[in-house]
Amino acid sequence: MSEIRLLNEADVRSMLDIDAMIDALADGFIALSEGKVVAPPRAGVEVPHGVLLSMPGWVPGKSISVKLVAAFHDNAKYGLPGHQALICLFDSETGTPLSVMDGTGITALRTAGGAAVATRLLAREDSKTMAIIGAGVQGRSHLQVVTRVRNIEEIRIASLIPGDAERLAAEDPRATGYSTYEEAVRGADIVCLCTSSSTPVIELGWLSPGTHVTSVGYAPPGGELAREIAENSRLYVESAMAFADPPAGCAELKGMPASAAAELGEGLLGSKPGRQSAEELTVYKAMGHAMEDLVAAQIVYDLATAAGAGQLFKFR
Repeated sequence: MSEIRLLNEADVRSMLDIDAMIDALADGFIALSEGKVVAPPRAGVEVPHGVLLSMPGWVPGKSISVKLVAAFHDNAKYGLPGHQALICLFDSETGTPLSVMDGTGITALRTAGGAAVATRLLAREDSKTMAIIGAGVQGRSHLQVVTRVRNIEEIRIASLIPGDAERLAAEDPRATGYSTYEEAVRGADIVCLCTSSSTPVIELGWLSPGTHVTSVGYAPPGGELAREIAENSRLYVESAMAFADPPAGCAELKGMPASAAAELGEGLLGSKPGRQSAEELTVYKAMGHAMEDLVAAQIVYDLATAAGAGQLFKFR
């Protein structure tokens, strides 16, 4: 009798070991750059208020995963997250369904996890001050995850709604809410862009020499990262697919040659240079990749199975 393990968001968050996820993501980015990951370009169905994206993938030695993620940026007025998702796992030997789990929490944490991998690789070792632009789901996840990879002493949070920045800042004694993006960014060693803005939220002139910037927002046909910043930095992406047209690729990088960036896995392997000086500006522009969902979901599934967490559903 085939059984599927059903895992809700509470199950997922309790089973997802953050430090193990960061290390697994680093291994996954290396596998991606070595050509070991099977993942077709993501496909999307657009409707008037959002888009539903499908992201299947497989890494040898792991399950097959498919994530379905709905991006509806006006959902705040309904009290709902802007991104909602499900992740399904299948046995890679037999194709048997193994699990259906909440993907909203995984998406939030693995996205910040990718930013953490990039920050660990590219940010200056002496980075002490981090700015987070955006105080929603991703702002909170970056506060929880990216701060693990550097000895951060000061966190500056700014949001389109200043009260949101204040509330998020109250969750960490190192954090302070700022009234403007510029105030938060000037002088920061690490800048994390975590918005749903369809237009750039920071300017190149606000960044100090040696700053590391991560950008995880997705809002085609525009986006939060200024092209000027991407063009005047050492740029890293998850894969060269970032330069394709949306929804497979990144709107902010559209029209740039793929040679303008290195893959994160190439930097981790040492086949492409990382930071070259203390003054160099480095940028990681994320699009999200099925590999990231898979490695995070695999951790959740393995720990949940061992612990007997979630609910079992008899498939047949």
